Amino acid sequence: MAPDAVSRPDTPIPLRVADLHAAMRQGALTPSALLRRLLAARDRVDRPEVWISQPPDPVLLAQAQACDALLAREGPALLDRLPLFGLPFAVKDNIDVAGQPTTAACPAFAYRPERSAPAVERLLAAGALYLGKTNLDQFATGLVGTRSPYGVVRNAIDPDYLSGGSSSGSAVAVALDLAVFALGTDTAGSGRVPAGFNGIVGLKPSLGLVSTRGVVPACRSLDCVSIFAGSVADAWSVLAVIAGVDAEDSRSRAVPMLAPLARTARIGLAAEPVFFGDPLAETAYGATVEALRREPAFAFAAVDLSPLTAAAELLYAGPWIAERRIAVGEMLATQPDAIDPTVRAVIAAAPPFSAEDLFRAEDRMRGYRAHAARLFERIDVLLVPTAPCHPRIAEVQAEPVARNSELGWYTNFVNLLDLAALAIPGLPRGDGLPSGITLIGPAGSDHRLAALATRLQPLLSSAGTEAASGLAALPLPFNEPTIAVAVVGAHLEGQPLNWQLIECGARCTARTQTAAQYRLYALANTTPAKPGLVRVAGQGAAIEVEVWEMPQRQFGRLMAQVGAPLGIGTLELADGRTVKGFICEPIAVAGAVDITHHGGWRHYLAANRPA
Repeated sequence: MAPDAVSRPDTPIPLRVADLHAAMRQGALTPSALLRRLLAARDRVDRPEVWISQPPDPVLLAQAQACDALLAREGPALLDRLPLFGLPFAVKDNIDVAGQPTTAACPAFAYRPERSAPAVERLLAAGALYLGKTNLDQFATGLVGTRSPYGVVRNAIDPDYLSGGSSSGSAVAVALDLAVFALGTDTAGSGRVPAGFNGIVGLKPSLGLVSTRGVVPACRSLDCVSIFAGSVADAWSVLAVIAGVDAEDSRSRAVPMLAPLARTARIGLAAEPVFFGDPLAETAYGATVEALRREPAFAFAAVDLSPLTAAAELLYAGPWIAERRIAVGEMLATQPDAIDPTVRAVIAAAPPFSAEDLFRAEDRMRGYRAHAARLFERIDVLLVPTAPCHPRIAEVQAEPVARNSELGWYTNFVNLLDLAALAIPGLPRGDGLPSGITLIGPAGSDHRLAALATRLQPLLSSAGTEAASGLAALPLPFNEPTIAVAVVGAHLEGQPLNWQLIECGARCTARTQTAAQYRLYALANTTPAKPGLVRVAGQGAAIEVEVWEMPQRQFGRLMAQVGAPLGIGTLELADGRTVKGFICEPIAVAGAVDITHHGGWRHYLAANRPA
């Protein structure tokens, strides 16, 4: 972005992490100027129901001005060290921020925590600025945004319509440009439905990937901290900061990550999508799917969702409802009138469940999870409407439970089945309201979904797309045993077989040379063309290689794709290290061309490229 483009008052800087930090690097924006812009927007849109609490403006401005001074002193290098420096964010008010009241939208429940939730601590450590607590469906029970004594949170585009819940305030804060990003939670869709209804991105990570310590539980075994942002890249930037194992959280875990898809994406679509009589939602979803079908790299398959929706029925009609009682049980017994009537009815009206009921339900759920695992052997990702319909607020107030249950048709099963999900905008409805789609994958598919979403978005929007965001090159740190593999030919970056490494989750960690003990040959009759690397007793040379790090669990998959005369052996690098790497059977070089003098496969290809 050119300096004059970021400084002209008639071209406001997009509230995107990369754009804001680019402006800060150029000196065209300061954290305090950004904060003033957000506070002015808050006052202009006049949506007080978005917030439950905020620090006084002078306190916020003082913190931002401290960031100004730090940036002036340390310069742009500070932005490399602190990836979210100076960016104001909002927090759903069932997530603890030290010294700030946590209400879960129930004033009688309020308390002031001494510690922040780890997700908040990590954001602050990355330089982000806490902006305030946002409204929610009380105790995170609802997908509507209407169940709060702090007010009904209205849709960002049309205030007659639902904003979605339970993370209603966080979603609307981002959609109205009142925060750069926001934290929500997601148990049954609370981090996705509001994103779909307000035209933004909602990232629901794999269970345990982000600590839920410091979160008022809804169903603790299913709860996730979710992220709302204006783009997939921004949501991923936030996840990269807050993800990580928390030794103090029994639900936290090291989730092995699935790699982005390097070739065709196999996308599952509901064989019989449900829209509960909303023709505008149905038409918008149909148009979105048709736009995606034009991409030849996507292969679509019809999927029977009935086993997934059957699993979802257990969320409120099975023993998992007992987990909701854990958080509010004492208040339900001693102060029932302090609880929203609809929330109280949902939690209190459920029948008691025995230990036998729990084991029966768990057995059924294991069957549903096994079905989901088999499903994701046939497809890479499931694509569904984020919500099947978009009611007006008045419609939900007339039938609060029935309409709420409809909204969870495509979301309720996700956490029960231990899946990851990412909600993004689709093509809009005929009435101008947003219409979202959600990508769903197995646990650990978070990076895969984010990278795929950036491939989908250019097909759905002519502006603000992230086609060149490079998100596939920004994985989370490895959290499992890895192995280093040196590649010398067709598996090099940009070469025809590099996709095999990418889909094994490999990452290039070094471009170096072997020890001077090898010769390189262009093998005959190979498709695609491949070299053979052979260790020799004398008259060897150093050959250029790339070293890729990959999960050990994927090493066997790579080896199975390597055919004779190539194999995987042990290579010595120029610095004396030994790593696994591609080697060649000596017999194969009998009819091959010695290309050692080129120093590497790329140099050989360049020298023999047709004029």
